[in-house]
Amino acid sequence: MPHSDFTVNTLAKHLHLTPQQVVRLADRDKLPGRKVAGEWRFSRAEIHHWMERRIGLSDEEELIAVEDVLDRSAAHGETEIYISQLLPIEAVAIPLAARTAGSVIRSMVDLAARTGSLWDPEKMAEAIRAREEMHPTALENGVALLHPRRPMAAILAGPLITLGRTASGISFGGSGGSLTDVFFLVCSTDDRGHLRTLARLSRLITSPGFLDQLRQSEDAGTVHRLIVETEKNLI
Repeated sequence: MPHSDFTVNTLAKHLHLTPQQVVRLADRDKLPGRKVAGEWRFSRAEIHHWMERRIGLSDEEELIAVEDVLDRSAAHGETEIYISQLLPIEAVAIPLAARTAGSVIRSMVDLAARTGSLWDPEKMAEAIRAREEMHPTALENGVALLHPRRPMAAILAGPLITLGRTASGISFGGSGGSLTDVFFLVCSTDDRGHLRTLARLSRLITSPGFLDQLRQSEDAGTVHRLIVETEKNLI
C-alpha cells in the first residue's frame, strides 16, 4: 500500500466521520477509493479532488460544514483563512485587460508575479492551463476559481490570491455555454490550505449581493473593502 493512501480509519479521522460512514460512502460510490485485499484504500490526491468538487457543488449551509471540517483538521496553531489577507490590492485588476481564456490565464498569473510572491509565472500558467483542460473551473454564476491541480509551494513565497474582472463575459468553459467575467487565481502551498481557501472563497462569492457589488465596483480599493466587509459577516 502506498504510504500516501488513507485507510478507512485514517480517512474517517481526516474527514471527521465515523469509519462506518466512510464505508457507506465508498460502497455507494460517493467516495473515490479501491479495494485492496478486501479493504478500502483511498488516494490522498483523489480525496483532495473529491473535496474540491464537493466545495464547488455545495450551498451555504454545506460550505459552512465543509469549512468546519477543514478547520478542525488544521494543524494546531494554524490561523483562520481570510481572503482579504491573501489578496493584496495590487493583485486586483478592475478591469482585467483580457478577451480570451488564454489571455485571462496569462494576465492573472502576471498579477501574481507582480506581487513578488510567484517566482515562476510560466510554470504556474502551464499548470493552470492543464487544470482547465482537465476540468474547467468556471461556475454558473460567472465566476472562475483558477488553480493548478496541486499546490506549487516550490515557486511561491506563500499563499496568494489574485482577482480580475473583465469588461464583459468571455467563454471560459462554463456549463451550458455560460460566460465568465470574474476570475480568482488561488495559489496555495499545501493541500489543506488550498481546500480551506476554496471553501472560504466559495462562501464569499455566494454571499447575498456580493457579486452584484463586485461587478459594480470601479476600482481595486473598492473591491478590497467589499471583501473585507463581507468576510466580517461570515460565521
